Amino acid sequence: MLQLPTFSESTKLEIRNPKQARRTKIQNPKRLLRWAIAFRSFGFGSLGFVSDFEFRASDFLRVRRDKSRKPVSVMGGFTLIELLVVIAVISLLLAILVPSLNRARSAARRIVCSHNLKQVGVAVDMYVGDHDGFYPCAQDPVSTSPSYWLWMGRGWRKWVQSYLSTIVDVNTPSVLLCPADRTDPAQYESTSYSYSMAFYHSPEQIDTIDDRSLTYSNPKPSVRQGVSDVACPSAKILIGEWTSNHVPVEQDLGWWCWEGTRFFLFADGQVTLLKAKDMREARDGLPDANLTVHGVKGRDYAP
Repeated sequence: MLQLPTFSESTKLEIRNPKQARRTKIQNPKRLLRWAIAFRSFGFGSLGFVSDFEFRASDFLRVRRDKSRKPVSVMGGFTLIELLVVIAVISLLLAILVPSLNRARSAARRIVCSHNLKQVGVAVDMYVGDHDGFYPCAQDPVSTSPSYWLWMGRGWRKWVQSYLSTIVDVNTPSVLLCPADRTDPAQYESTSYSYSMAFYHSPEQIDTIDDRSLTYSNPKPSVRQGVSDVACPSAKILIGEWTSNHVPVEQDLGWWCWEGTRFFLFADGQVTLLKAKDMREARDGLPDANLTVHGVKGRDYAP
């Protein structure tokens, strides 16, 4: 005969009062579940408190099993404060890094510009070697539509382009364009460097020109100059940047102002970054390599 388990103080249950059983604390759920099974075996399963025992005991056991499992970590989103901290850190890093990156970019552009002039110097040397030691020479203006003179970047370009590694024109300026040049490409056809007109005029002719307007009007007959005519190759500018590309100035008039800093290629092949105020005054009272006093016999810079 099946023996019913006896109630104990730990279960705190009374069959005579089912409502009290629902409010009692479950201390031994397994024992409570056995009581419910026993009552059902004797035909008392229709009683409400039996079903309640089963539900509460089974639910409690399921909760205990769930608690024994390893918890699954769930990553929450960023809080507003965390986002603000991240933004502040990024802003600080940018404030530190951006100036350094700009300086590095400017240094790289200067290196490229200097290298451009050195390549141009090699091309001019090859031209001189093929033309009995004489520099490029032609009668100004070399073009009338549009109008430009030999000393301008568009003018002397075709005299050396055959000695460069690539075809040079307005669409592919190659080494004739400084990477820091902000001038509209259409203005000078993507050319940054000018050629001193002292290399295709005699010193006597240069000494008669005392106004910058005469470098683009009332042309004098061209007189070619040779390597042997240059008195101080290390002090006479052959080709150089027209505008101050690496140290921008508010009103850049090229070689016709005392402001800015430019790269220059000297007749001896050296490339130097010069401030305009460090150059000698030319015939027009400006740091103008076109009108160097005494032409190729003179000096643009005295180191």
